[in-house]
Amino acid sequence: MYDIAIIGGGVNGCGIARDAAGRGLRVLLVEMDDLASGTSSRSTKLIHGGLRYLEHFEFSLVRHSLIEREVLYKMAPHIIAPLRFVLPHQKGMRPLWLMRLGLFLYDHLGGRTLLAASRALDLRHDEAGAVLQAQFGKGFEYSDCRVDDARLVILNALDAHEQGADIRTHTKLVTAQRDGKGWDLQLRDLRTGKCVQERAGIVINAAGPWVEEVILNRLGVDTPSQVRKVKGSHIVVPRLFEHERAYIFQNLDKRIIFAIPYEGDFTLIGPADVESTGEPGDVVASAVEIGYLCAAVSDYFKKPVRPADVVWSFAGVRPLFGHERIDPSKLTRDYVLELDEGEGKGGGENEGTAPMLSIFGGKITTYRVLAQKVLQKLEDVLPEGARENWTSEVALPGGDFAIGGFEEQVERLQQSCVWMDEKIATRLVRAYGTRALQIFTQGGKALERGENFGAGLYELEVSYLLETEWARSADDILWRRSKLGLRFSKEQVARLENWLLEEEKGA
Repeated sequence: MYDIAIIGGGVNGCGIARDAAGRGLRVLLVEMDDLASGTSSRSTKLIHGGLRYLEHFEFSLVRHSLIEREVLYKMAPHIIAPLRFVLPHQKGMRPLWLMRLGLFLYDHLGGRTLLAASRALDLRHDEAGAVLQAQFGKGFEYSDCRVDDARLVILNALDAHEQGADIRTHTKLVTAQRDGKGWDLQLRDLRTGKCVQERAGIVINAAGPWVEEVILNRLGVDTPSQVRKVKGSHIVVPRLFEHERAYIFQNLDKRIIFAIPYEGDFTLIGPADVESTGEPGDVVASAVEIGYLCAAVSDYFKKPVRPADVVWSFAGVRPLFGHERIDPSKLTRDYVLELDEGEGKGGGENEGTAPMLSIFGGKITTYRVLAQKVLQKLEDVLPEGARENWTSEVALPGGDFAIGGFEEQVERLQQSCVWMDEKIATRLVRAYGTRALQIFTQGGKALERGENFGAGLYELEVSYLLETEWARSADDILWRRSKLGLRFSKEQVARLENWLLEEEKGA
């Protein structure tokens, strides 16, 4: 029997699994697809305080996010890195004094120590202004962090697994029955069709945009909560500027759009937030949303961005908490935890409790704190002796090197694997941190790398992802364990898929 069963393998579910397993709890996590296959891999790829939330007076959310920004940076300096944002002043919108005040609060609310402070910019003489239209002569610059969102999920799952958690992908919760002492769960392996029964004392519903469907249709519990499904769409285009800073643009419709250096040769643009009514797993960036994003950034850049420039687009659905009359862009990104204690009536079989906790909303930046709050909310029903809060002081897998030591890790990997150029070594350290040496070397010597599928992806790495990181398909490898899908041709994808098929047959 498990102490906790977690439904959903996104950042919240895997963060809770890591925290709970590290406390000595028996943890089961089930995900009906691949880890991070939903919203958690379709974000704007930022660890940030949320500058725009200050306008909605969400000071507490911003403060806690800013504090957590530096905690996460120290935990995972391989997948999280500082990023400077250029904020041009748009005449007729927010006055300069208000922007300066907002950035002053942003610098000081969270006790910033690792990241640089904001500053004013003369865009007529700064390289960041060279690609902007002439009317943008003034602006500001401030700090946040970028993140590989999907790998953040994978690393939390990996740490949870190494501490004893049972992680099952492509496994769906079919039904759950509650008695006074726990839950009987019927699970189906979607790859084999086989059904199994498991039992857990507590169920945590971290199903993201499917949270309401899981509550009503699989757990059989009524919920009074109001869930708003908001789709955020993004586009990727060839690199629009040479420097390594990002832009944050304030549009006339009061929405915020980012333009972020992405994977070396590209620029990520988004989000476009709209109400979503379809199946969360099927959402895509529509032609209208792609056109909106292109037009929004073209109001700032000298060179227009057109839909024909888009090399990749994606969309994810966030389950935000709020009334249906509120504009989607104004809904809080903070999380809400709803606990159904399931108290049994009378005695006998129904005596005791079988709690179910559901998570609504939240943002990637606060996932670790959310996990702590979940376990604190359940502490009265958890087994005695569970460890206290611990995750802020322990690096995620591969992140056990000092801030500023990234280049040293790249150099060490190149010295051990002389065939690697700096570009490949940099990608591998960004993905695996100190564990890159464990994957590609043994006893100080480079391992046989095997077939090159393209863009520096070798058989040795693919085998590691299959054996250790729950990868199964080409999409798992090219779009979630990495972003090499941006560099793969259709022929290369087909070759990788065929190799995976042969491996599966031989298993």
